[in-house]
Amino acid sequence: MNTKIEKLEANVVKLEITVEKEEFDKCVQKAYKKNVKSFNIPGFRKGKAPFNIIVRHYGAEVFYEDAMNFCYNDTYGKAIDENSLSPVDYPEIDIVQVGKDQDFIYTAKVTLKPEVELGAYKGIEVKKNVYPVTEEDVENEVKSMQQKNARVEVKENGALESGDTAIIDFKGFINGEAFEGGEGKDFPLEIGSGSFIGDFEDQLIGLNKGDEKDVVVSFPENYGKEDLNGKEALFKVTVKEIKVKELPAIDDEFAKEVSEFDTIAELKEDIKTKKEKENEDKANREYEDGAVNIVTDNAKFEVPGVMVEKEIDFMLKNFESRLKNQGIDMKAYYEYTNSSEEKVREMMKDSAERKVRTDLVLEKIAETEKVEASEEELSAKAKEIAMYYDTKDIDKTAELVLKSQKDMIAIDIVNEKVIKLLVDSSVSI
Repeated sequence: MNTKIEKLEANVVKLEITVEKEEFDKCVQKAYKKNVKSFNIPGFRKGKAPFNIIVRHYGAEVFYEDAMNFCYNDTYGKAIDENSLSPVDYPEIDIVQVGKDQDFIYTAKVTLKPEVELGAYKGIEVKKNVYPVTEEDVENEVKSMQQKNARVEVKENGALESGDTAIIDFKGFINGEAFEGGEGKDFPLEIGSGSFIGDFEDQLIGLNKGDEKDVVVSFPENYGKEDLNGKEALFKVTVKEIKVKELPAIDDEFAKEVSEFDTIAELKEDIKTKKEKENEDKANREYEDGAVNIVTDNAKFEVPGVMVEKEIDFMLKNFESRLKNQGIDMKAYYEYTNSSEEKVREMMKDSAERKVRTDLVLEKIAETEKVEASEEELSAKAKEIAMYYDTKDIDKTAELVLKSQKDMIAIDIVNEKVIKLLVDSSVSI
């Protein structure tokens, strides 16, 4: 076998691979053994005709397709390994020469993983964000807990106010015609929540139980449904009941009811401590992201389009899976959002390219710094993953996880170590 390599463009090469006729003949014989049972030649039992008899009847070309496939399998991977190439997609195969008593020659056009030229990645300056916890933050969290523990009572007297919940029946019309999705019965609507379009909720303020009102609003131009975008609608609304929240007093008794603490002061101190930890974690994540972004921007290379498309495929599959878990299929999503797969793929393109660039840069740094995942680290990470499964035998589950996901786990561990290297060597500003 002989291989010639021609660079066509950035990250794309064409291999011309020559397979000596003796080797190709062996592949033809393999093709004969694979297909002989399908030949019915007069004078021979089906599947028992000799090679030369079949060739006499049909020509040797009858075996060439399978023979060429055997040659691809035997030689393409070998050519890639011998020349230390890293393809990122399947090759585009073209036949140059095939025939009796001839070498078999074919070309394989293939996109390669780009050669990353790293810029500065140690000692980089990274902005360090600080998020102090204010008294207002703590008070807001306490008020949120107060809201969650509020009792909802029927408002026997008095008109509907902002913050009240109205139990309503409604039916919407456009140009006098009812429209799909515009009707609801016994719908609980918190006034001021912004759940309905325009000033729908504000128009109900002041109504009493049993009151009816025509509410006129306009759908936004980009509402997402072609038959409703920008249209004016009239809703016939009936207030069937009004409910009001009764908020508990924020005192020591409240602290005892909603937490393990005896006083409101202890509860607030705990909230402050937890929020400080949350803010610190947030700042650290942003610092790590900042370091990775700087290093990625410092590197020079072109990202092959096929790698971006594969990443988009992965992102789209995950997105579809998340929608499915919510009971929504992609077709319904496209219709509701007035979108399409092409539009969604285009929206994902920048993020996908950034993800590919980042992964390639981290991989190159790991290679440069000889960062690897040890067997102990792999086992520990697999056990950590296994803890999320509903299993009685963590060690056995971890063993199965490691067997099926070892490469992915190794990449995660190496990336974590590389990011730590970047952060530890950086200078915060």
